Amino acid sequence: MEAAVVMFSVLLLLANYVQSITDPFDVEALGLLYSSLNCPSQLSGWKPIGGDPCGDSWEGYLAQIQLLFPWLGLNGTLGYLLSNLLSLKTLDMSNNFIHETIPYQLPPNLSYLNLASNNLTGNLPYSLSTMVSLVYLNSSHNFLSQSVGDFFANLQNLSILDLSSNNLSGDLPNSLGLLSNLSSLYLQNNQFTGSVDLLSNLDLENLNIANNHFTGWIPQEFHLIPNLQIEGNNFENGPAPPPPPYAPPPPHASHNHHNRSKPPAVAPNVDNGQNRHTDSSANKKSLPQGEWHQFSDNVSSHAPTDWNFRIKEPLSSNGQSSTVEQSLANKDVLEHKIRSSSSVTTVKRPPSEKMIIDKISGNAGSARRPRVPITAAYYSVASLQAATNSFSPEFLIGEGFLGRVYKAEISNGKILAVKKLDSATLSLHDEEDFLDAVSNISQLRHPNITTLVGYCAEFGQHLLVYEYIGNGTLHDILHFSDDSSILTWNARVKVALGTARALEYLHEVCSPPVVHRSLKSANILLDEELSPHISDCGLAALTHNSARQAYLDRYGSFIRYSAPEFVMSGIYTIKSDVYSFGVVMLELLTGRKALDSSRVRSEQSLVRWAMPQLHDIDALSKMVDPALKGIYPAKSLSRFADVIALCVQPEPEFRPPMSEVVQALVKLMQRTSLVRRGSTDEVGFSYRIPEHEATSDMFMTGTF
Repeated sequence: MEAAVVMFSVLLLLANYVQSITDPFDVEALGLLYSSLNCPSQLSGWKPIGGDPCGDSWEGYLAQIQLLFPWLGLNGTLGYLLSNLLSLKTLDMSNNFIHETIPYQLPPNLSYLNLASNNLTGNLPYSLSTMVSLVYLNSSHNFLSQSVGDFFANLQNLSILDLSSNNLSGDLPNSLGLLSNLSSLYLQNNQFTGSVDLLSNLDLENLNIANNHFTGWIPQEFHLIPNLQIEGNNFENGPAPPPPPYAPPPPHASHNHHNRSKPPAVAPNVDNGQNRHTDSSANKKSLPQGEWHQFSDNVSSHAPTDWNFRIKEPLSSNGQSSTVEQSLANKDVLEHKIRSSSSVTTVKRPPSEKMIIDKISGNAGSARRPRVPITAAYYSVASLQAATNSFSPEFLIGEGFLGRVYKAEISNGKILAVKKLDSATLSLHDEEDFLDAVSNISQLRHPNITTLVGYCAEFGQHLLVYEYIGNGTLHDILHFSDDSSILTWNARVKVALGTARALEYLHEVCSPPVVHRSLKSANILLDEELSPHISDCGLAALTHNSARQAYLDRYGSFIRYSAPEFVMSGIYTIKSDVYSFGVVMLELLTGRKALDSSRVRSEQSLVRWAMPQLHDIDALSKMVDPALKGIYPAKSLSRFADVIALCVQPEPEFRPPMSEVVQALVKLMQRTSLVRRGSTDEVGFSYRIPEHEATSDMFMTGTF
């Protein structure tokens, strides 16, 4: 009996001890926050490193769910680890002197967030779109600027939103009108422009939009709002004009580019596009002539969709060391010529006098560029249904954000891959948008990019037909293959180099640059020779950001491959592609997934786990994929890691252009004797070698 009492007492003490210990990730995040706030004396009990916030009663930190710091005169920043605070429900940092930007990742499960009356700059982070429990959001009386991102669609619990007294500008995001539970909205004293019609369907009790630059008419529904303030804008006087009389839309057959009485079952020959009508649309925006060449590393995937690709002439080497090579060796840069340039279709800019104005809209200020002829075949829906057994699940070979991919066997026996686009993800104003995108995608010609061979736009369906790459995706081979299909180190470097060359082509050869926006190992297909082929190139222009974000929120890709600036702002540039490429290289190096929830928390995010170890040779040797059994040259491994470290830099301006990455990988292969002129069998799958024979020297003398 006494033993049982003693045992119960011990268990009770242990239980109390466990309950008093805060999650170490919370401790790390809180310690960094304390340091970022310059270790203020107002926060009694706090420590920059270690300690137990629950057991030591840290000021303002209550039961791991509340962090209350209002009116404390705090001066500093918010750090970058707030997203570790998974249990936090309330964060109040109002009425202090906190400066710099709002962290791009915030506690994900917050219901109350108050950052009002500080000195915060920048913009609202795009990661707010994932905070679905948020009820109250206040960032008023700061120095926030730029336009507000379109990220409110998932915040259906939001009741009070206060963005007042900042310097926010631009039109209101469309998703703001979807907040069905919003009761109070404060936007006064900003620089907002455009119409407020999207707010008319909200059941608001309080609306203040005073002192902005809103235009148009005041919606009649606003007069039902109990507390309404709208002065200081540029609204029209008088009632809004009545809507135009309803007119049924024209039949689908009126689209001349598909006005065929009997579409062919299969188009055996490539359509040269000469018979396709190039109607214009006033809803489209065309680039001014003076901006044709004004594309840089910061080109965003939000660029207008009516671009026409041109191919730049490859630049000759200037003899200076690149950013990547300077970090790897103090030698001259190996001159690299883009092999694909000789096989690229050059598309000249059409003369401006041939631009066609949309006669239907009557808007002479909006013109569409003449479409480059589509160099892909036209397929009917019936023919693709027949080739996929009506898109049967047994033909399904992949699924992603844009839709599903089916294996198709055409009547001539050729195997193709058909991507059936999900209309909910597309941002098409009309069929011309889709044809513009098809035209541009069909111009992409590179040995490491999947080739578009056909398309279909019929009966409201949008399908793309690609060459079939039969060896699976890099993701499946790395993470789901058996021991007989282990990629050798040589093969991994080849995959990295081929992928880098494809991105170099998209970023630096195509004009304007093409942002991939969805680069990941699942979008890299390997052929029988293990050469990589990037899929989904040029498709970013077909999608709207809110639909893409909803998919990313569901599947967590934004913390797998996407760069920090995308999570923060929703803007994706070619430098963001470079970051994603670095994550793919990490997968090749370690054999790990970009995000693996089955691992301990500190190792779930591949980038976060790997970054501190990339320059530690001992740690690096432990990081490498165990499946390689030590068969790799140590110097090659180190240089590979150096390239990764540059690509996944948090700040986009410090990431190298892909041409420099290509140069570094070419030199890496040459230095380790991985590439031999005239050889075609230097890469492949590995066969098992006894561990006592697995040395880097052996790898350099042969192929595996």
